[in-house]
Amino acid sequence: MRIDIITVLPELLTSPLDHSIIKRAQQNKHVEIYIHNLRDYSNNKHRNVDDYPFGGEAGMVMMIEPIDKAITALKAERDYDEIIYTSPDGIKYNQKEANKLAILENIIILCGHYKGIDHRIREHLITKEISIGDYVLTGGELAAAVIADSVIRLIPGVISDETSALTDSFQDNLLAPPVYTRPSEYKGWKVPDVLLSGNFKEIDKWKENQSDERTRRLRPDLLDEE
Repeated sequence: MRIDIITVLPELLTSPLDHSIIKRAQQNKHVEIYIHNLRDYSNNKHRNVDDYPFGGEAGMVMMIEPIDKAITALKAERDYDEIIYTSPDGIKYNQKEANKLAILENIIILCGHYKGIDHRIREHLITKEISIGDYVLTGGELAAAVIADSVIRLIPGVISDETSALTDSFQDNLLAPPVYTRPSEYKGWKVPDVLLSGNFKEIDKWKENQSDERTRRLRPDLLDEE
């Protein structure tokens, strides 16, 4: 898989995409991540990529030409399955969307910034708009990192125990059950007996019941999505 990220602040993405599982995924050739500085596609000598909005609204808008040039240059080299724009008014990102993106070959993520991007880019070049929540960030870089991380960990081979990703929260619209490790008792706080029983049929049943109970108690909205 290849992920190209277009941004005005590439330094914000350097650290989160160069550690832990994501770093190993790149080293092991499971994924390629390229960060492109939008200012490299500006014709302005000051490398400006924003201008005042028509109509007099407050704030600045990312200009159409640098974005078009960046996307066009990438598309000239390969086909892309999705060109994603991180936007507060995009579809709300969830595990189902991550699963869909994880099976693609090539994606572009355009990080929003300032007041937003010239709407003509959204009309003519963007294929999917994604929001990671009902709040506004300074820019889309953190959202792009969230999307990349959630997708890359699903790629076969990235996580050594691939079944681990399939039992995470939000798979099948359920929260994950509680997890425990050694010691089995600490300060009088005990691990549930069933987990120490060795009866895997009962353990699986316990996990299913816990997932259902926790979801109904903590995130009943997930059950409404079924």
